[in-house]
Amino acid sequence: MCLSLIPARYEQEGDEVFQVKQCPEHGSFRTVIWRGPPDMATWQRPKIPAKLDYYASEMERGCPFDCGLCPEHRQRTCTAILEVTQRCDLGCPVCYADSGDQGPDPSHTQIEAWYRAVLRGGAGCNIQLSGGEPTLRDDLPELIALGRELGFGFVQVNTNGLRLGREPQYLEALVQAGLASIFLQFDAVDDRAYERLRGRALLEDKLRALEACARLGVGVVLVPTILPGVNLDQVGPILKLALEHSPTVRGVHFQPMSRFGRFPGGLSDDQRLTLPELIQAIDRQTEGRFPATSFRPPGCENSLCSFQGNFLLHPDGRVQALSQAHDPACCPAPEPAEQGALRTIARVSRNWAAPEPTVSPQACGCGAPQPEGPLSLEQFIEMARRRTLSVSAMAFQDAWNLDIDRVRDCCIHVVSPQGKLVPFCLYNLTSSSGERLYRP
Repeated sequence: MCLSLIPARYEQEGDEVFQVKQCPEHGSFRTVIWRGPPDMATWQRPKIPAKLDYYASEMERGCPFDCGLCPEHRQRTCTAILEVTQRCDLGCPVCYADSGDQGPDPSHTQIEAWYRAVLRGGAGCNIQLSGGEPTLRDDLPELIALGRELGFGFVQVNTNGLRLGREPQYLEALVQAGLASIFLQFDAVDDRAYERLRGRALLEDKLRALEACARLGVGVVLVPTILPGVNLDQVGPILKLALEHSPTVRGVHFQPMSRFGRFPGGLSDDQRLTLPELIQAIDRQTEGRFPATSFRPPGCENSLCSFQGNFLLHPDGRVQALSQAHDPACCPAPEPAEQGALRTIARVSRNWAAPEPTVSPQACGCGAPQPEGPLSLEQFIEMARRRTLSVSAMAFQDAWNLDIDRVRDCCIHVVSPQGKLVPFCLYNLTSSSGERLYRP
C-alpha cells in the first residue's frame, strides 16, 4: 500500500461497510470500516465546518499534502501532541512512533517554539506530552511547567508508566510542575497480551504506576491498544479494574489497532476491530453495566472516528450511564464544529484530571459503609465529581482505510519538528514499505 491520493467509495454488505479503492500501481483494496449495529448511516452526525483564525500552510498540492494546518481543514485543535523525545525504554513489537534509542532530544528552545505554534493555531486547547517515552527526560517537570506558564491549563503525559511506579519522587516532581493527567498505556490485566504487544510482562509495573498516582491524587486514563485474537477479551476486565481503582482512574480510552509505524505486516479484516464491534464487546463483557445504548458519536472529530460515554459509580457498586445513544431524529440540524470542539476540550480537562475533593470521601458517598437512604444533594454532587468514569475509543486510520473527509475533521494534532500542526493519523501514516508523509 502506497501513499498516493486515489478515489475511494463505501460499499455496504449486510451490516458491514467496506472502503473500496483502486490504485493504478498496486491494484484493488477493500477494507472493512464498520461491522454491526448501530448502523453507520444513523451514527453519522453532520457538522458545520469551523473557520480557523490562523493557517500555517498554503494550499499547493491539496489535502493531505499541505498540513500545517491548511485552509482545507475543518476543525480546530482540541489536543496538541508534543513529542519531547523519540527515545523509549521499551521495544514494543507494535509502536506507531517506531520509537527506540534515538536522539538527541528536542531542546527547551524548540519545545517552547512548539508551544507558541500551538498558541497561534489552537489557543485554549489541551496539551499531551508524548514520544517515545517522555519520562526518559529528567527535565520533563520543567517542560510541564513551561506549558503551564504559557497558559495551557491541561497538560497530560502519555507514558508506559515504568518510571512512575519505580520512582515516586519523579512523579511528585511532575505533579508539582502542574501535571493534570496521566495517559497510561494499559493493554490487559494479565501478562499474555503485554508479551505479545510490548515484548515482555508489564502488568506489575502498570499496577505500581497506578498505586503511585493514587497516592499523589493524579488522574489516570487507561489506554488499551486492542487487537482481536490477542486482547479483545480484556475489554471487560480492564473496565472492571478501572472501577476498582476509581477515582484515580478517570477514564478508559480504547484504541483499536491500526497499521502504521512498527507493526509487522498488514491487518486482515478479521483483525480490524470496528467501533460498533468494540461497543458491543464492552456491553457483552461487562454484562450490560456499560450498555451499548450509552455511547454516542463525538461532538468534535468526524463521527466515524470515535465514541464516548460517561458513567457514574454508586457506593453500592452500581454503574449508572450518564449519556444515551445518539438519536439522529432529535438533532436534524448540523452543529457548528467549533461548539463541539470547545465542549470536548472542557470535558477532557474536567473528566480526565482527578478533582480536589471539597468534602471527605465518606461525606460524598465514596466510602463504605454508608447510611441507608438517599444521598443529600451535596453528597450526590461530590460523588459525581469524584466517581465519574469516561469510556471512549478512537479508531485511527492507516494507509488501508484513510478517508480525507475524516482527516479534515481531525482535532488531535501532532506538532511537527517544524512547528506545523498535523492530524495524528496523517503524521503517523505509513506505507507498506515504511514510507511516511510527515513523521521524520
